Amino acid sequence: MDNLVLQSDFGLDDGAVSAMYGVAVATSPNLHIYNLTHNIPPYDIWEGSYRLAQTIDYWPADTVFVSVVDPGVGSDRLSVVAKTKTGHYIVTPNNGTLTHVNAIFGITEIRTIDETVNRRAGSEASYTFHGRDIYAFTGARLAAGIISFDDVGPRVPLDALVALDYEEPVFADGEIRGIIEAHDVRYGSLWTSIPRTLFLEMADGFNQRFKLRVFNQGRQVHSNHMVYVPSFASVEVGDSLLYVNSLDRMAIAINRGSYAHAFNIGTGTSWQVSLAPYDI
Repeated sequence: MDNLVLQSDFGLDDGAVSAMYGVAVATSPNLHIYNLTHNIPPYDIWEGSYRLAQTIDYWPADTVFVSVVDPGVGSDRLSVVAKTKTGHYIVTPNNGTLTHVNAIFGITEIRTIDETVNRRAGSEASYTFHGRDIYAFTGARLAAGIISFDDVGPRVPLDALVALDYEEPVFADGEIRGIIEAHDVRYGSLWTSIPRTLFLEMADGFNQRFKLRVFNQGRQVHSNHMVYVPSFASVEVGDSLLYVNSLDRMAIAINRGSYAHAFNIGTGTSWQVSLAPYDI
């Protein structure tokens, strides 16, 4: 247990991330420290939750993740360490950041951080940088084996876990409805919550056409029809496509273009998507 993976909304324009590294290395110079991302949009707990779930299952069991997207820093929100069914540990504020990991992989136990023992010495009067003073410090100690999970602090009931609104996809009346959970950030594809397995209950195979409808807060704002294909190369440049993304979920894209930017489509539970076979 010597892998420590850091995520935050801090960006890399100042020394915040470096300070977290410094605290971790000072705790144990033998740690292997990696970045998940530090480009979560400021205060965007949903995005932080999704990116954890996008990544966590590819790391060895016992890897410790520190996720700091914490608009409530200094408030009475709990600081916790969660253990997942996959055997990973996540150090984070209990503010919804664990929503996707719990929904997709499951969380077996939560412990609140005992700050009397798991806090960087000399930081007791600081209330605005828990990512450095509590989370990086506790995560490094846990990853290095200096403390065990039981040493983190008292166990918290699982029903105390704060969760964001999360809607499971539904297949009814000849269509599948889900939400747009995230964008493929660099390329602008729409990544939906619809798993491939559910989609295939409706699809006959590649090259079938489907009708897409997008809703924002219940109002339809976009529609299109496109072909289900294995990859971007299956359609002409500029054409739309429906494909299975790297998380085994359905995604919508423009070959060499940004679907999100082209049609001004966002993410989250207010952005719903519908897929149905397209009858010409």
